Amino acid sequence: MGLREEYQKKVEAQIREWDAKVEELKAKAEQTKAEAKIEYLEKIEELKAKSAVIKKGFEELRSSGEDVWESLKSKLDTAMEEFKGILDGIMSKFK
Repeated sequence: MGLREEYQKKVEAQIREWDAKVEELKAKAEQTKAEAKIEYLEKIEELKAKSAVIKKGFEELRSSGEDVWESLKSKLDTAMEEFKGILDGIMSKFK
């Protein structure tokens, strides 16, 4: 398996893991008080929007040629880091 294929498998697994965490957060947010619930649900929507960007970037990456692959990978890595930062911030509030 080449580097590109390994990276794609890693991203696919990360997307699945994050999708599950977002659903878990949504369930927890539903159990919080109204004021906090609104804040959490807004952050969850932000996560869903960022997730859509990541999924779109991943699909572009999968269908790209070698000439633009590194550029797309860099953009995808940045979006994933941003997503992780938002997710970690929300998760820390639920602990």
